[in-house]
Amino acid sequence: MSPATPSDVHLKLRNLTLEDYPQIAILMEAVYPDIGGAWPESSIKRLIKEFPEGQIVIEDSGRLVAAALTICCDYDRFSRQHTYDDLIGRREQMKHDPEGDAMYGMDLFVDPEYRDLRLGRRLYDARKDICRDLNLRAILAGGRITNYHKYAEEMSPMEYIEAVDHRDIHDPILSFQLANDFEVKRLLKDYNPQDEKSQGYATLLEWNNILYEPETSDLSERRKTVVRIGIQQWQMRMSGSFEEWLSQVEYFVDTFADYQADFVLFPEFFNAPLMGLGDQTNQFEAIRFLSTFADKTIEALSEFAITYNINIIAGSIPVMEGDKLLNKAYLCRRDGTVDSQAKLHITPHERRDWVIDGGDQLKVFDTDAGRVGILICYDVEFPELSRLLAKQGMDILFVPFWTDTKNGFLRVQRCAQARAIENECYVAISGSVGNLPQVHNVDIQYAESAVYSPSDFAFPHDAVMAESTPNTEMALVVDLDLDKLVQVRHEGSVTNAKDQRLDLYEVRWLGDKN
Repeated sequence: MSPATPSDVHLKLRNLTLEDYPQIAILMEAVYPDIGGAWPESSIKRLIKEFPEGQIVIEDSGRLVAAALTICCDYDRFSRQHTYDDLIGRREQMKHDPEGDAMYGMDLFVDPEYRDLRLGRRLYDARKDICRDLNLRAILAGGRITNYHKYAEEMSPMEYIEAVDHRDIHDPILSFQLANDFEVKRLLKDYNPQDEKSQGYATLLEWNNILYEPETSDLSERRKTVVRIGIQQWQMRMSGSFEEWLSQVEYFVDTFADYQADFVLFPEFFNAPLMGLGDQTNQFEAIRFLSTFADKTIEALSEFAITYNINIIAGSIPVMEGDKLLNKAYLCRRDGTVDSQAKLHITPHERRDWVIDGGDQLKVFDTDAGRVGILICYDVEFPELSRLLAKQGMDILFVPFWTDTKNGFLRVQRCAQARAIENECYVAISGSVGNLPQVHNVDIQYAESAVYSPSDFAFPHDAVMAESTPNTEMALVVDLDLDKLVQVRHEGSVTNAKDQRLDLYEVRWLGDKN
């Protein structure tokens, strides 16, 4: 009896029970008359006993209309060539491996009268949820190619699979599996000689659990999934000494550490007030005077990172390297190591008034809270840089900036938002506010610091994780879920990284990578 209309259907997804065998047997006999019909009752009972969460059914008002039967297996063993007999023992007892790191889909079947209701998709989604909940590596399945017998004389099995993938041929099983994010990993020969429709062949299909984390007892190898970042919208204040300015920095480091943040981000040129301690009559010399504070600034910030157990991104400070002045951001990790990223693109003002040179290196930094990149202000307006960082697995892009007017800020803001969407990453921006009348070329500021996300259902509707009040000293504390990035990159409404036409174009780094 088929459902008259969808309104007559009352579906329930649940686990299979021992009492369900008579109905399962009837259903399997209806679906598989060509390859042996129902499994023995002992096989079903053993599956329920050994792996109850893996056996799923859908019922309609008490009638079983679909089912998925699953075991656990060793991924390394069954991701290679194997046959159906390798999965069953004597008397058709499925070889469930309780120590296995993957699921193997033994069977999935739907009552022919219910095949227009997409119940198979529900069962696949339920399997994926179980795989994630149990932290298993993947779902494997040997899939029949049931229409291959119609084409066996004119094409090989691989040609048939390729034709199905290109939708030139429809296969009721393979087409469905490909539509559910499974990939064909290999052709299985003599998988089930009894399957005449498939000519004994099967596809080895695989769905990878992108959230899988290998079990480890080593804390240093555990991946952090939720990262807390602190962003300081920095108030420019005149400082009477280096120590006075540094105490302001320490205050905010201490504050963010109290909130157990993993990172704190300061803006570009956040040490600019120290220029007020020197001669302001010559801007070329004034910015070089500021660079004399570089070594003790980084030494102090590195000590803060260790003492307060927080990774500090020192927005940027001017640094003399040989006869060149660079604008560099520093990453002071809480393990005591220090890295840096120079600004690559120099603005006309920096080049004209301060004679700053651009750097020649681009890096992604490994930290204990994800892989991060740093682009200073103007650099975020060049999308190639972010794309190169994304190709190296960047999770969070930090953008310290300094803008004096709102139109300058909007360039940074709009580009940062675009970079988050293009590269499926988080982008955090931090700027300065307030006025420094006594310091030439740093006299006014405009900023609205924020954190941006990709634009998809897992994130805020406007793709803004948090934002500050414009032109007001303010601290933001934001939690970023790195697992959501993994999901959007593989299963999002759009998948930018996967869909790049690398057969048509590419972005390559030509400079020094170190």
